[in-house]
Amino acid sequence: MASRLQQIEGDESVLLRVTHSNLKSFSADVRFPLQMSVESVKDKLWRKCGTSVNSMSLELYDDTNTKVAALTDNSRPLGFYSPLQGYRLHVIDLDPSSVTSGGWLEDTSLVEKYTISEEEYSKRDSTFRKFKEKVLSQNPSAVENKLSNNYMEDLCSNIKVGDRCEVDPGAKRGVVKYVGQAESIAPGFWVGIQYDEPLGKHNGIVKGVRYFECPPLHGAMVRPDKVKVCLQTIFHDASIVEVLHANDVHIPILC
Repeated sequence: MASRLQQIEGDESVLLRVTHSNLKSFSADVRFPLQMSVESVKDKLWRKCGTSVNSMSLELYDDTNTKVAALTDNSRPLGFYSPLQGYRLHVIDLDPSSVTSGGWLEDTSLVEKYTISEEEYSKRDSTFRKFKEKVLSQNPSAVENKLSNNYMEDLCSNIKVGDRCEVDPGAKRGVVKYVGQAESIAPGFWVGIQYDEPLGKHNGIVKGVRYFECPPLHGAMVRPDKVKVCLQTIFHDASIVEVLHANDVHIPILC
C-alpha cells in the first residue's frame, strides 16, 4: 500500500474514458488527478452525467475491456485503484427513478411536445399574431400598398390541387390542397399544403377560415415560390436525362 500511495504524490493525473449504464451514447474523456478521492471523482461525474453521488457506483476497466476494480471506498484516492491512461471508468446509476433512466435524455421522441390548438392560440393576448393585427388595424395600407391581389399569381400556373410537391425550406414533402388567394393571411396567391408528416401548423383552417381539409398539424399555407411540384413520371432512359442536363433543361424532383 505504501508504494501505491507514493506513486500518487504530487500532481499526477490520468485521462480516462467515461461511460454510463443508462446513457448509451454518452462517452467522454475526462482527466482526473490521481490524488482525488473517489467521492470527489463521483462529484465531478455528477456534473457531467446527472447521476447523484449517493446513487453512483464506479467500475474501472482496462484497455482490453477487462474489469480491473470496483471503486467501493469513497475515501480512497483514485490512484489507489491503479488506473492507467486510456482506461475506462464506467458509471452505474443505482437509482431507478434517476433522471438518466428511461432513455428520454437521449431519445427526444419520448419527450412530450407542447402543442396548442388554433382556437386556444387565438384566445391568447400578447402573441405576435395579435401584435401584427394591431399594427395592420392602425395602418391597414402597410401591407396592401406593397402587395397586390395578384401577387405571385403567375407562379401558380403550374401548380394544381392534387400535385405532389416539396416545400422549402426543409424539403418537406406533401400534397397540394389549395391554390388561390387567402385574404385572411395577406394579399396575393397562396398554396395550401398537406404534409406527409405532422410538420405543419394547422388542419387547413387559418384565422377562422377553412381553406382545405387535412389532419391536425399537417397543414400549411405557403407562397408558391416555396413550392416545387414533383415529377409524376420517372425517366427510365438514362440517356434522356443526360440530354436534358446537357441542354440545361430543368428536371423536376421525383417524389
